[in-house]
Amino acid sequence: MDLKLANRTAIVTGGSAGIGLAIVNALLAEGVSVVVPGRSKAKLDQAIPDGAKVRKVVADLATAEGAAALIREVPDADILINNLGIYEAKPFAQISDDDWMQMFETNVLSGVRLSRHYFPRMLANNWGRVIFISSESGVMTPAEMIHYGVSKSSQLAVSRGMAELTKGTAVTVNAVLPGPTRSEGIVDFIKSAVTPNLSAADAESEFFSKHRSSSLLQRLIESEEVASLVTYLASPLSAATNGAALRVEGGLLRSIA
Repeated sequence: MDLKLANRTAIVTGGSAGIGLAIVNALLAEGVSVVVPGRSKAKLDQAIPDGAKVRKVVADLATAEGAAALIREVPDADILINNLGIYEAKPFAQISDDDWMQMFETNVLSGVRLSRHYFPRMLANNWGRVIFISSESGVMTPAEMIHYGVSKSSQLAVSRGMAELTKGTAVTVNAVLPGPTRSEGIVDFIKSAVTPNLSAADAESEFFSKHRSSSLLQRLIESEEVASLVTYLASPLSAATNGAALRVEGGLLRSIA
């Protein structure tokens, strides 16, 4: 299927690994010119080969200075994918003010700062896509990472509020809610939550049976499975989808709303 994305320009934050890298590759396959910011040039170069359609920008988007640096380098974009994010498991009483602030700076304010610049330009051009990569944890906050869940709920609020500003335009703002998705970090997290010394496959099975029993998929989601939905939302074909929180979480959430 031709998603009619050729010659568009996209920014994908957190694009050097995991879901972000899968989104970068999916957009490149559709002919999109993709800007990938990141803190480490070496990591960007290792993850993403140089190419005519790729632009790498060294910038720490968890800071206001990093956002400003990216905006100076790339003042305009048709598509903004706010994917940058961190997570950690920590008992609630041990989550410090600094932990809360780091979570919000990275997961929420990184997207807010970029959207504050690019979104008005999309409205002026009467076309654009802003997509926040949230999480099912934004709907059903896990007890072991409350600060993470709150940051993901905040992304849902920001995206829906921004969508209200798009009435009568060809700009859309949506959020995507992945469930647990395969990455090096999540595999380590799973192993810490299950019986010690299990193989990776057995640890994954036990994690879902004991800790995410409502999942219908009963396995980790692959990054490419999330990227497929994001790429569609970035395309003109998704014009009627706006202000939505779309799930790609394997049926973990039981509510239908």
